Amino acid sequence: MTLFLRLAAMLWLLLAGSAHAAIAIGDGQVSAPAGQALQYLRDDTHRLSLADVRGLPASAWDRNQADIFNQGYSSATWWLRVEVRNDRADSDRQLLEIAYPVLDDLEVWVFDGARLDSHFPLGERLPFATRPLRHRNFLIPLHLAPGATETVLMRVRSTSAIQLPVTLWQADAHGAQDQSRLIWHGVYFGTLAVMAIYNLFVFLVLRDRTYLYYVLCVLSMGTFLGSLNGLAFQYLWPTATTWTNQALNVLLSSVVLFGAFFATRLLRLREHLPLLHHGMLGLAVLAGLIITATLVTPEANFIRTVIVVAFISCLVLLVAGVLRWRQGDSTARLYTFAWSAWLFGGILLALNKFGLLPQNAFTENAVQFGSAIEVILLSFALAERINVERQLRFEAQHLALATQRQANETLELRVQERTEALEDANRQLAELSTTDALTGLRNRRHLDERLREEFTRCHRHRHSLAVLLLDIDHFKRFNDTHGHAVGDDCLRQVAIALRDCLRDTTDHFARYGGEEFCVLLPETDAEGARIVAERVRQAVATLPFEVNGRRVPVTVSVGVAAQVPERIDGEAALVAAADAALYLSKGEGRNCVTVAGAAASV
Repeated sequence: MTLFLRLAAMLWLLLAGSAHAAIAIGDGQVSAPAGQALQYLRDDTHRLSLADVRGLPASAWDRNQADIFNQGYSSATWWLRVEVRNDRADSDRQLLEIAYPVLDDLEVWVFDGARLDSHFPLGERLPFATRPLRHRNFLIPLHLAPGATETVLMRVRSTSAIQLPVTLWQADAHGAQDQSRLIWHGVYFGTLAVMAIYNLFVFLVLRDRTYLYYVLCVLSMGTFLGSLNGLAFQYLWPTATTWTNQALNVLLSSVVLFGAFFATRLLRLREHLPLLHHGMLGLAVLAGLIITATLVTPEANFIRTVIVVAFISCLVLLVAGVLRWRQGDSTARLYTFAWSAWLFGGILLALNKFGLLPQNAFTENAVQFGSAIEVILLSFALAERINVERQLRFEAQHLALATQRQANETLELRVQERTEALEDANRQLAELSTTDALTGLRNRRHLDERLREEFTRCHRHRHSLAVLLLDIDHFKRFNDTHGHAVGDDCLRQVAIALRDCLRDTTDHFARYGGEEFCVLLPETDAEGARIVAERVRQAVATLPFEVNGRRVPVTVSVGVAAQVPERIDGEAALVAAADAALYLSKGEGRNCVTVAGAAASV
């Protein structure tokens, strides 16, 4: 009696286990998840064959308790099996989807009882065209008669995380569902492409490498996520199986590399946080070494190291943003929010791949949501960087208007006091609008006004008027070599030398644009202007300008034009003559003075 009860209990357990292990799509259903119906077997020796596994007793298999089979990063070979049953009233074409496309080696057998019905070698180590169905995920076609049951046996081994989100689909329904997924991917990658293209054009116009690093970081991030969801293998490199195995390591390391360079320049860490600047460069070097090691040793597995480095990099990048925000950098605010979004999504993805969080739509797509927000916010941060100086002027104007409104609302007894304060604010605003913020000299707007006044006066009294145009030699190369901060200091030093050589009461001088300066010399003929120009040239050439303790020579080329105006509207021709003489100075080797001929009257 006892033996009979034991046999009955074992039979019940087997029948109950088999029923639980089968998945099916009945009438009115479109899909059925297979997670908790999966049975699995771990093979640390990598020696079990299909025949060995088929011959094992049911007790050798473990039941998967989660919705998705997830073993994190594992070097073992894993065998899985599940029974598929057709509960529909008619014969139906079904698909078994394994929605994790970065598995290296995946092999699937479909058995109808003891008979092998089909065999599918899959995985990223095989060209994309060898798949039975052209799709970014692994799709196994099944044809089951009504009421029929088949057993699907899978073997998987991978350097990536061992994750198998297995779902049974009605074939037509899978295509419809996949369209909505592709729309989301299209929106995401379209957003990245728009941001990258826009900032690439900005880089081509401004030649500021901050924008280039941003573009490269965005492209690396997008391609990394495209590799993670299988779209890159399907559309970009369907035959490059070796590169497919390396792509995740290289692309995620590239995000770290270009992200570090971008943050260093955007936040100006070299000037404000030198210690953190060196830390950023260290992370960039480490990422570069990982990329090199991955390309040199294709079979090596660095993905765990890359994930740890990426996580540390995100934390460092976030800390840099917070510190610069506290120092008052307005762009750091958007930058901090951007990296917070990316870090949040990256943490969820990393915990999911290590098997600490379940795989679901939220954990799988969090990094895409986070990176999309990051890309948009960083683009805004770059735009804000351009508008900082303009915003400061707007704030000065708003302050003046606020002062004016306050004066109008003041009691009658204080009207005179408020009016005087307003007039003083307006004078300061007018001073700011005609002053170059970098050098302290007047700007081109002020010079144009003085040129019209002096030209009219000299025309009326038949006096000579001279114009000098100065250009710092090889200034663009100077900026590229020493950086914009040193270039700004050079402009200030040249402005000081120019001011020391001229008469502040009668001569007018201004920063004309970029590295170019302009001088107006009333009551001065060509020879007098040449003498002044030569004095300025020598003063600049003898500047004790140093960079990192080493003297750097600074020179200017000068163009001179002087005439007695014969027409009241000829000031543009006089400036053009000086400009032509300046280009002759550049053509004659620079660091010299050229006086324009007196052929044309103005």
